[in-house]
Amino acid sequence: MDAILAQLLNGLDKGGAYALIALGLTLVFGTLGVVNFAHGALFMLGAFCAVTFRKLITIETVTTDPQKLSPWGAPLQIRTPVVQNWLGDFGAFLIDYSVPISILLAIPVMLAIGIGMERGLIKHFYKRSHAEQILVTFGLAIVLQEIVKAFYGANPIPQPMPKDLRGAADVGAWFGMAPQVVTYPWWRLVYFLFSIGVIGAVFAFLRFTTFGMVVRAGMADRETVSLLGVNIDRRFTITFGIAAVVAGLAGVMYTPLLPPNYHLGMDFLVLSFVVVVVGGMGSLAGAVMAGFLLGILQSFASMTEVKSLLPGIDQIIIYLVAVTILLVRPRGLMGRRGVMEG
Repeated sequence: MDAILAQLLNGLDKGGAYALIALGLTLVFGTLGVVNFAHGALFMLGAFCAVTFRKLITIETVTTDPQKLSPWGAPLQIRTPVVQNWLGDFGAFLIDYSVPISILLAIPVMLAIGIGMERGLIKHFYKRSHAEQILVTFGLAIVLQEIVKAFYGANPIPQPMPKDLRGAADVGAWFGMAPQVVTYPWWRLVYFLFSIGVIGAVFAFLRFTTFGMVVRAGMADRETVSLLGVNIDRRFTITFGIAAVVAGLAGVMYTPLLPPNYHLGMDFLVLSFVVVVVGGMGSLAGAVMAGFLLGILQSFASMTEVKSLLPGIDQIIIYLVAVTILLVRPRGLMGRRGVMEG
């Protein structure tokens, strides 16, 4: 029972990342009909927003202390972050919680990147074939990752989690088990709750706001909404920006779990597309459900007992499930008729 609970938590953690990326992908495809292979790069750019924010707030001032000497008799240099000099304890708090606070930087930056990407490039490929859309967005993803590589280097850049959220929670005790039987890292629990919150916010925005209702109507019948005098293109552009923000936020909060590097987006790209296809192209609920489903299955497949019976199953389980589901339901779990057909 303890092993099952631990793997279930691992699956929900992975599934949260898959669902967030797939949600943005599906939102773009459902509104604009564009297969965006640069969406993984947006996840990577969000992660580097966290890296950039930490670099900015940890810029140091250097002073010397004549009372403290090195073994060679020279005064020791004392390095203190400028923010901490200016703001004292609050500055130290900003540095400690740099990852979650960097969300405030990531939201406007990713929104601007998303809108700029849609207006500058994507809009010219609305009426092109999906193959052409894939080629141009995949090329854009490569350009973006090379730009990041040029500025930040090729090596991963670790991002520390807040001190208060290090260590593990005694999850087993929450379910009536003996103490310390099942423990789970606090930050992974935070990431799961964060992903649920973002997913809930996106669905609430689309369902309960006038803007969201118009977008959903445009997804169903773009021409009719345009004939009613609504500038649906502008709303779809903003929706593309929102999808970029969702991917960016997923990247920001994932940085303590996986140190960002320039090919981080490519690592998640294929998996996220598998999630979208399994859930059903154009189905937001399907993308979220498939993300958590595949995350849980991948987690259980990585158990030692399973791998001893089926070596390498953890590397291919997602693709086996995808093939099986698509053989039974070619449109995916919740796909709509006519999407990607003809």
